[in-house]
Amino acid sequence: MFLEPHFRGQRSGWIEVICGSMFSGKTEELIRRLKRSKIANQKVEIFKPQIDTRYDKSKVVSHDANYILSTPVSSSNEILNLVNSVNVVGIDEAQFFDENLPEVCQQLALKGIRVIASGLDMDYMGKPFGPMPTLLSVAEYITKLHAICSHCGNLATHSYRFSGENGQVALGETDKYEARCRTCYHMGNILNLRTTDGGS
Repeated sequence: MFLEPHFRGQRSGWIEVICGSMFSGKTEELIRRLKRSKIANQKVEIFKPQIDTRYDKSKVVSHDANYILSTPVSSSNEILNLVNSVNVVGIDEAQFFDENLPEVCQQLALKGIRVIASGLDMDYMGKPFGPMPTLLSVAEYITKLHAICSHCGNLATHSYRFSGENGQVALGETDKYEARCRTCYHMGNILNLRTTDGGS
C-alpha cells in the first residue's frame, strides 16, 4: 500500500496530556493553555464528560473558580462528530471517558489538530484510571503536576478518599478527597484496613 509522504510545511497535530492527583492544578493548566490558544485567534473546542456535574453542567471549572465553556458528551466518539474546522481540542476529566478516547485523540491529531487532555492518572486505589494509561503512551507531550500533601506538606501524587465509598468513580472534592504523598497515602490505607478489620 502506498503511503503519502509527510511533506515539509504540512500541518501536523499532536496530543498533550496533563495528569496528576486531585488538587494538583490540572484543570487550571488546561484552561490556561486553551485561553492562550484563543488569544492567538485559534479556533478552540472544549469537551467534558456528562458525568462531571460538580461545579457546572457545561463549564470546565478549576478549583480556583476559573472556567471556560465546554460541551458535555456521553462518549468519546461524540467528539469526532462535533469537531469541525478547529485548531485545538481540549478534553477535561479524561479518566471518566471510555476506552476509545486515545483512538479518538489520535484521529484528531492526524487531522492536524492540537489535542490537550487533562485527567487523573490514578484512581483512589492508586491504580491506573480508565483510558489514561493508553493516552499517556500515545501522547507527544506529558505534564505531570503535583499537589501538596495535606498531612506532611511534601509533594502529593495520590488522591486519598476518606468518605468510605466503594467504586472507582465517586464525584467529590474536599468533602471526600485529600491530596497525599506516597507515604501518607499508604499510611491512611493501612489505618483504614485496621479499622475495617476491627484490629488495633
